Amino acid sequence: MRFMLIILAFIVAMPAMAHQLKASVTTVLFNKRTSNIELMHRFYLHDTEHAVEHLFAGGADIISNKEDQQRFVDYIESHVALQTLDGEPLVLKEVGAQVDGKFFWVYQEAPIPKDIKGIRMSHGALRDLWPAQVNMVNVEGKGKVKTLHFTQDDTWLEARFEPANTAVEQTK
Repeated sequence: MRFMLIILAFIVAMPAMAHQLKASVTTVLFNKRTSNIELMHRFYLHDTEHAVEHLFAGGADIISNKEDQQRFVDYIESHVALQTLDGEPLVLKEVGAQVDGKFFWVYQEAPIPKDIKGIRMSHGALRDLWPAQVNMVNVEGKGKVKTLHFTQDDTWLEARFEPANTAVEQTK
């Protein structure tokens, strides 16, 4: 009986524990078709609702208030930066944002620099509010997918790209 009560207590507590993890996922896509680096930041809507309550006074509403959405976008833009491996800033331009189901998306882009060999990235969004916040970034479109995990005191992380395969295939 005691075992059953422990199991029942654990099952009841699971939904509360399940969302304690604060995390976002960002895709950094090197899009050859548009010649842009496209950033797509995905945040849980629940987390963004709590964030705007802490960040902005006066009962912010990220779901239906476009001004509050824009303030959150501005906040994200002030906490995300890209550079070349040499430290040259890549200026990110706002593309837009949207509520999509249980997520809030923020979109940015920058032109792809010629002969880029990798990027340095800073992603501190929501980490000033929640030190346990994890921001995972997948870098795609330049060889194998590279994943960066921003946790604790991480400020700048880098992804290096493999050189393009220029070897000519020989036939026998």
